[in-house]
Amino acid sequence: MKAEIKSEMVIPEGVTVNVADTLVTVKGPKGEDSREYSYPGVGIVADGGKVTLSCSNASKREKRILSTFLAHVKNMLRGVRTPFEYKLKICSGHFPMNVSVSGNKLVVKNFLGEKHPRECSFVEGVSVKVSGTEVKVTGVSREKVGLVTGRIEQLCRITNKDRRIFQDGIYIVKKPGRDLS
Repeated sequence: MKAEIKSEMVIPEGVTVNVADTLVTVKGPKGEDSREYSYPGVGIVADGGKVTLSCSNASKREKRILSTFLAHVKNMLRGVRTPFEYKLKICSGHFPMNVSVSGNKLVVKNFLGEKHPRECSFVEGVSVKVSGTEVKVTGVSREKVGLVTGRIEQLCRITNKDRRIFQDGIYIVKKPGRDLS
């Protein structure tokens, strides 16, 4: 039997949430994040200091979608208060790598002795800082920060060489909420 499902979450102090059709915009002290949530039968309403996600006649699929939307909105509310931060470590054993940020690109020079530099572009709203052998990626949106971090890690991916010997690259050391070292 299909039932009506409602999930509510309280909007923290200093954060505002606006819902216009399917676009949800969250503004806080550290920045702004917006995303579209559209699925037939699932509704999002923000009023009275609460965000309410509801679905009438919910099937298993709609319950899963509702839970996914709820997790995304929680991440948005968390990100505008305390930005998400990933830390990466630069490891260069064979050739000294030169990693720098120029504009909205990360440039890796002399990776495994290559003549041409490798470049990675950023998504808007994400900042990257290089200091010594550490790279910090920060931003309000968890998805955008994770996307840029993955791009940086894939930028220095080694193929056709023995991974036990050639361990050069840039690797994720710390994710939001977890320490991988």
